[in-house]
Amino acid sequence: MDIEEKQAEHIAHFVQQASTLKASSLSKLIVDATSHPSLFAFSEILSLPNILELQGLDNSAYLDLLRLFAQGTWSDYKRNADHLPQLVPEQVLKLKQLSMLTLAETNKVLPYDLLMQELDVTNVRELEDFLISECMYVGIVRGKLDQLRRCFEVQFAAGRDLRPEQLGSMIQTLSSWLTTSENLLSTIQEKIKWADNMSELDQKHKKEVEERIEEVKKSLPHKAELEFRGHEEFFSESGGVMDYDEDRTRPKRRRHPLA
Repeated sequence: MDIEEKQAEHIAHFVQQASTLKASSLSKLIVDATSHPSLFAFSEILSLPNILELQGLDNSAYLDLLRLFAQGTWSDYKRNADHLPQLVPEQVLKLKQLSMLTLAETNKVLPYDLLMQELDVTNVRELEDFLISECMYVGIVRGKLDQLRRCFEVQFAAGRDLRPEQLGSMIQTLSSWLTTSENLLSTIQEKIKWADNMSELDQKHKKEVEERIEEVKKSLPHKAELEFRGHEEFFSESGGVMDYDEDRTRPKRRRHPLA
């Protein structure tokens, strides 16, 4: 089962649970969801009405925490740690994994120095262990560790929840894709129409050639007969002349008188 299918199952599980709870009882569910080792998308949970009801309550910090896991990074947490619940180790790992996905969205070559700074990793060995065991093995990213160049080359990264500031760019990208697709479809339709016309002309030409061949076939016996008769008459007439000429040019024997 791939990561998308796993996500769908875990999201459905937590959405169903959250839908049955009151706002005052959702703190534990949010901790459980943000600690789950195979859950990396939270927008469906975040959009539930009773989750949104946390706003303004005593435990509203858990709503902010859920938003952080949906759209933020480890660096965001460090800047706002005083206003957020303290994270358990599983949440720290999850937020660093999500931060890795955010970095991989726009950069296909990630320097080790950048990763160590963003993930609070102190050395290369620890960083590579994190990339291999907690990212690639889990299936959220695929790539190549380049120790010589001290960078990670991203080949694949799972998508995160869409952030509000990404909406405009996403709409523009989709609109551009739609325009390109429509232009491509129009070009294909023109090519198909041209091919149909050429095929029709080819069939018409083929039919004309076949009809011409049939006409020629039908006329050949008649022409051959006429030509044969002409040759027969020619040779017959030539033979008669030759007999006549041959008779005239033949020397005659002289008759001697009888003694």
